[in-house]
Amino acid sequence: MGKKIKKEVEPPPKDVFDPLSVESKKAATVVLMLSSPEEEVVSKACESLYKFAAKGDENKLTLLELGAVEPLFKLVTHEDPVVRRNATMVLGIMASHNDVKKSLRQLDATHAFIARLAPEEDVVIHEFASLCLVHMAVEYNSKVQIFEQGGLEPLIRLLNSPDPDVKKNSIECIYSMVQDFQSRAAVRELNVIPPLLELLKSDYPIIQLLALKTLGIITIDRETRVMLRENQGLDHLFKILETKEFNDLHVEALGVVANCLEDADTVQLIQETGGLRKLLAFTEVSTLTDFQKNAAKAIAKSAYDPENRKILHEEEVEKCLVALLGTDNEGTKIAAAQAISAMCENLASKQTTGTLGIPQLVQLLSSDNEEVKEAAATALVNLTTAHLGNASAVAEADGIEPLISVLSSRRDGAVASAATVLTNLATQEPLRLSIQSHGIMSAIVEPLHSSNSLVQRTAALTVAAVGCDADARAELRNMGGLEPLVKLLHSRNDEVRRNACWAVMVCASDEPTAAEMTRLGALDILEEINLSIGRKNNFSEVALEKILDHNLPQKYSQMGYLASNNIILDGFYDYGQVKRGVKLLSLEELSAQELNDRRAIILVNAKPPEAEAPATTEEKAHELHARSTNTVRKASREKASPAEEKPDSPGRSSSLSKGSTREKGSRKGKGKKEEEKPKEEEADHAHKVVEEVPEKAVWLPPFDPILLDCITEASKAILPLASTKEQVVALSQFVADKLGGVIERDKLHEFSWELHISEIEFELKCNVVPIGKINKGTFYHRALLFKVLADRIGIGCTLIRGEYTRAWNEVKLVDESPLGIPGLLIPPQVFIVDLMFQPGHLMKEGTAEADRYRRI
Repeated sequence: MGKKIKKEVEPPPKDVFDPLSVESKKAATVVLMLSSPEEEVVSKACESLYKFAAKGDENKLTLLELGAVEPLFKLVTHEDPVVRRNATMVLGIMASHNDVKKSLRQLDATHAFIARLAPEEDVVIHEFASLCLVHMAVEYNSKVQIFEQGGLEPLIRLLNSPDPDVKKNSIECIYSMVQDFQSRAAVRELNVIPPLLELLKSDYPIIQLLALKTLGIITIDRETRVMLRENQGLDHLFKILETKEFNDLHVEALGVVANCLEDADTVQLIQETGGLRKLLAFTEVSTLTDFQKNAAKAIAKSAYDPENRKILHEEEVEKCLVALLGTDNEGTKIAAAQAISAMCENLASKQTTGTLGIPQLVQLLSSDNEEVKEAAATALVNLTTAHLGNASAVAEADGIEPLISVLSSRRDGAVASAATVLTNLATQEPLRLSIQSHGIMSAIVEPLHSSNSLVQRTAALTVAAVGCDADARAELRNMGGLEPLVKLLHSRNDEVRRNACWAVMVCASDEPTAAEMTRLGALDILEEINLSIGRKNNFSEVALEKILDHNLPQKYSQMGYLASNNIILDGFYDYGQVKRGVKLLSLEELSAQELNDRRAIILVNAKPPEAEAPATTEEKAHELHARSTNTVRKASREKASPAEEKPDSPGRSSSLSKGSTREKGSRKGKGKKEEEKPKEEEADHAHKVVEEVPEKAVWLPPFDPILLDCITEASKAILPLASTKEQVVALSQFVADKLGGVIERDKLHEFSWELHISEIEFELKCNVVPIGKINKGTFYHRALLFKVLADRIGIGCTLIRGEYTRAWNEVKLVDESPLGIPGLLIPPQVFIVDLMFQPGHLMKEGTAEADRYRRI
């Protein structure tokens, strides 16, 4: 047996490295392995990093800090499919971290991931490449890159992928992309509707949900809604709504339907198929509060189209909306009230809703939720606008009190709406009186102070609507509401300023309110507004005239016109013409001026200095202008001693001492003096109250006894006359006789009335001349005296100032029937009264002789 010889093993080639198994416990080491030229090493390194990154965000951040992102991104385009797959998996899962996304944006990674969506790539690569795009599409700049690099087309193609994860990632990325209008238009061109409708049939709720959300966004565009309708998309949506198992999808499906309801064609199609009635019925009985709320919002959105409103009314949508008002969810109540507001544009719907829903809406005004109050008040605005029946229904439902309480709401919209509803109600007198009885003027003061222009506008309009009654104006005045109202005249908002002028015009109907607004500066502000072409409005001029109606000296000086209803009372004075915007000095201030060469100020004051005589109606109305407060005046009167007595000076007030009373005339008996004692004691008491005030004499306008006698004489002579025409003629002759008689037209320049007036001024040492002292008067003296006497007698006439001392009176007279037919009503004609050349001659307005009388 031979000896065994051991076979020698051939050594490996010297240029071949022996295989080496390495076990690493450090991520940094594995990151270094990504740079290996061996595909197997790189692939296994990627697998290890995927497992490491999947454990949490901290590990993703660790890999980022180790610099793994850049080599991994390079491997995404590796020629080996396994390396590409594994690298894409790692980046796909790491991209959920914000810092990783930032790093990928810096590397412009979107193009590489879009390329991985190619059909030839592995389905796993599709999954994680699309996942990476999902994470990056959250940021706007990345969405722009995906859009510009053509990423939408492969994403839409992958909606048909057999892999549900790929579908989910693709639809999620598309949902993020279509938030931008450019992407919405692009997906429509890429025919995205059919694959989206297929996804609605998916077994995975998340895919269905994302598909519905995407449809909800892209159907904002009308063109896309047309495509959806053409692809029978509404059938798919209603199948979801009719399936109880899809409750979690109902809200999103309704969102898509809501968009479609904006189109009249779609609404008509849904109505014809019975879908609209089903939708309304399902909305009423649904237990999903979000569904009911969104359904009401959908109705509101659809109701902006008039054709849709008509169709919705035919389907009795009002019943559904009123039912939603009674739900427990506040959001649903708000949405239902908003839908009612939109439907009110349809008159038939307004009528139906008013019958069914006003009581529920009134109840919502007392809700603790301010938004509910606002929505209910806004709905009532639309229901009551131009609808007297609904306005009455609000009052019958006891809605006035809660509406007034809403005026103190913290929400400006609620306050504005409540004020508007009250304005709508106030157009009916019984309702206006009811509103006043609930203290509307006290409640409206706070909204008038608001800084919100909408609240200011509606509050001022409410004042204009309710302030036509004296009690309401008195309440507003007493509660301090006039001050904020006058301040609104300064508003730069045209609507606010317009409504404020309107309210001021209404409130100026009585003297106390007009006087208070004048004190607050309304007259000056209105004059300023009317001087501005851009700021004046239809009401500012009327408001100014209404206030001036209670300040006739200012009106006549500024406007040169007094209407027949502008009754001249004691205390009136003619200062002469002033420019608009110039404030007229008071009679007291003018009386205190030194004698000057200006035109004399003509005073009308036939009121005796003592107030014991029964006052006439005119004197009572002019109490504010003719005398100061009785108590203060009586407390300041003093008996003048013989040493202090001076000749009467009608143009100046006498010096009065504190605590004394006025000297009684010889015409008063002892009994009269005894009657004055209690009044003097009352005056003494009043004086004690004001004794801390610096001593100041109370000024009284000088009494014109000649004018008083003139009024008495004219009344006795003219009142018995049978016709108004006879009275006018007699009065004109009376005035002419008192002021210098007939003047020949050719000798008018010889009539020296100026010298006569100057003599009176010099005699009185004052620029204020009582009209009774004038014996020679020209046009404007005679026209003024004619107006004064006519107002006392009861003859209606105007007073108009012309140029160059001209002034005239116009009267309206009815001629006898030219046909001799009894009972035939002839409209009155305007005549100008001649007081100078042919006193008593009546010149028809518009004739040559009338024009000649008015002009030089």
